[in-house]
Amino acid sequence: MAEQLNLSSLKPAQSQKARKRVGRGLGSGKGRYSGRGIKGQKSRSGSHKMRAGFEGGQMPIYMRLGKQRGSTSKDAMPIGPFRTSTAPVNVGSLDRFDDGAEVTPESLVEQGLLKNTKTDVKLLGNGELKKRLTVRVHAISATAREKVEAAGGTVSLLREPTVKKPKRAKPAPVAQAEEPEPTEEAPAGAEEAAPAAEEE
Repeated sequence: MAEQLNLSSLKPAQSQKARKRVGRGLGSGKGRYSGRGIKGQKSRSGSHKMRAGFEGGQMPIYMRLGKQRGSTSKDAMPIGPFRTSTAPVNVGSLDRFDDGAEVTPESLVEQGLLKNTKTDVKLLGNGELKKRLTVRVHAISATAREKVEAAGGTVSLLREPTVKKPKRAKPAPVAQAEEPEPTEEAPAGAEEAAPAAEEE
């Protein structure tokens, strides 16, 4: 007969092991220093709440290493104000569109090829295309453009690509003109002595 369940017979389904109570005298097994050693930062209370990456006050690793492009730099990608990252879509994925359809970022989201329209779309040339489509994206590779136009479609960019200004080349150093080599001249006293000898 099963034991009747009441408040006096309640007990946990599994036996529980009581945690070690530290600092309860030398005979407890965890007395005196309570397993923390002698002195030092980690023997103090609150010492185990240090933030991630804290190295005890010395220069941390993330400050010792060199930094790459900053978040507000013109070349920062993809977190800077001049966002340069794009969402790639391959030409082979456009076969799910009907012949003569218009491909836009919104239609790509409807077809499940993109999550949203927050990021610019770039069409890449992986795959084959056999349908005539009107493609309107932010950027397109040369291979993808060839395949779309070969299938009878057209391509138009939603944002014209920015043309980078060519860097000015430093002027080449001007070569100095070579000075003529000095010719051997007779000493001034010798010319005066020669006429004097002739007069005699």
